[in-house]
Amino acid sequence: MKITTRLAFLLTFLFCLAALSVAAYFQFVEELEPCPLCISQRIFILAVGLISLLAAIHHPARTGEKIYAGLAAAFAFGGMMISGRHVWIQNLPADQVPSCGPGLSYIFKNFPLSKTIEAMLSGTGECADVLWTFLGLSIPAWTFLAFAALTIWNILILSRQFVVADATVLPDSEKYYQ
Repeated sequence: MKITTRLAFLLTFLFCLAALSVAAYFQFVEELEPCPLCISQRIFILAVGLISLLAAIHHPARTGEKIYAGLAAAFAFGGMMISGRHVWIQNLPADQVPSCGPGLSYIFKNFPLSKTIEAMLSGTGECADVLWTFLGLSIPAWTFLAFAALTIWNILILSRQFVVADATVLPDSEKYYQ
């Protein structure tokens, strides 16, 4: 089945919206406090979602589609790398886990931007805590799989493996007005 690029970008946005909704549920309902790497992953999901929403609204020509899909794939790949590091930290032996630093709110208030970004991308000891699992996978492992799917999906959009130009799948308007 072939779909339009606009629909493909809209589906990407909805997937990202669902992922951020699940993250909000874990934080505000289940009261699982996100670590620096969790917040970094949310930022990357948000970036992929916003790029996809812009692409769906803008509905660009082929060159624009390539730019949007390439950007979304790059951010998804970056998020995959961060979540991969998170999974790696969670699987380190206890004596090799990075030490816990100050809380993220303290870091934001008292550290320069470069140190804040470093903490958010490298992780701290609190990132090693596995607070929830499903089918044996932690939240960062599921996030890694989501980012991998987003990367592949956007590469498929980029290469047009399953999408078609919008004009070829639009219904004949006369059929709907008779």
